[in-house]
Amino acid sequence: MSPSATALVGFAAWTLFLVLMIGLYRASLVLTGKRASNQFDPGGADVGEFSRRLCRAHANCYENLPVFGGLIAVALVTGQQHATDGLALWFLGARIGQSIVHLASTSSMAVNVRFALYLVQWMIMALMAFRLLGA
Repeated sequence: MSPSATALVGFAAWTLFLVLMIGLYRASLVLTGKRASNQFDPGGADVGEFSRRLCRAHANCYENLPVFGGLIAVALVTGQQHATDGLALWFLGARIGQSIVHLASTSSMAVNVRFALYLVQWMIMALMAFRLLGA
């Protein structure tokens, strides 16, 4: 599997992992009688700060997965993996790093690190698009 395809599968798997964590956390609250299954706010803030951050980290993944996925799909379908292979795994590392920092803290420093990791992802996607367009 090419680095581009690996990064796409890795991004999807990371997104699935985050939703699994949400599900397990909520299931534990339901099974221990602390919350009814129909009483969860989609944003997660109703059951704690970590839950809110977990839901936001997951949402940030599904908000960005289509853009990254589209670029990688174009590269794979058109045989232009050379335009994405060198950067794809760096993107995945920045994506996972951003999520981990988001889950770990909301301090000013953590928010700055998270934003820097997001900028890295954005720049990588912009460069991939530029390369794919043949510019």
